[in-house]
Amino acid sequence: MLNYSFMQNALFVSVFISILCPCIGIFLVLRRYSMIGDTLSHASLAGITIGLLCDQSPVLGAFIFTSICGALIEFLRTYLKKYTDLILTIVLSLSVGIAITIISSGKLHANADSFLFGSVLTVTEFDMITVLVLSMISVLTLIFLYNQMLYIAYDEEAAKIAGVKVKLINYVFSILVASAISVSIRIVGVLVLSSMIALPVATALQLGKGFKLTLAFSIVFSVVDILSGLFISYDLNVAPGGFTALVSVVVLVVVILVRRIASQVKIKTS
Repeated sequence: MLNYSFMQNALFVSVFISILCPCIGIFLVLRRYSMIGDTLSHASLAGITIGLLCDQSPVLGAFIFTSICGALIEFLRTYLKKYTDLILTIVLSLSVGIAITIISSGKLHANADSFLFGSVLTVTEFDMITVLVLSMISVLTLIFLYNQMLYIAYDEEAAKIAGVKVKLINYVFSILVASAISVSIRIVGVLVLSSMIALPVATALQLGKGFKLTLAFSIVFSVVDILSGLFISYDLNVAPGGFTALVSVVVLVVVILVRRIASQVKIKTS
């Protein structure tokens, strides 16, 4: 299986996805912003179609357009603080409208369907370089802003009082989310991308550990989910994105059941 160059490329990208997505996802989940990830994952489709229309890298197009949408969400929060769901609807409508208009125009020089479901066959060397650069920049930024982002995740108002530049960091974080989404679309696909951001974190939260251990377990679960989905989907000849989402749900359910059984056993033995 790994003798094929396209599987080697897919494995390379999958490793970076499995590390980057939970690093971003844990902050989204703690801030109860997981639906922003879903909105931006759908927004990436518009970036993909714009990139294909301009004969440029769809991954780069997705990153640029999703970054703009992330910044737009943050900008609109200033004026619609009580209506976050409305903001997401506005951005989702804008991006999906652009994507459908471009796809239906018949002017695309490539098929965008593989980006909806994920495909191991479409990962190019340029995509690998783009993924490597975006992932390294994102992880280094997360490390540099770790304390401030953790403070904001737990209490944004207290962070403002403490002098944290909340608005600036929120804009930076929206770009980081865009980066995580754009590096994942080749393998995972647009339709289930948000599950890769949220589900490993949701699984790790079931363990009831501190933040750092939860982040570490999120990465472990993400690696298991994505690599299992990649290899098994290859054997079954199905789209890796959808099957990876199924694996993620199964792992989450198994962890919940094991934790519940362990709790029952502990109660009976005490």
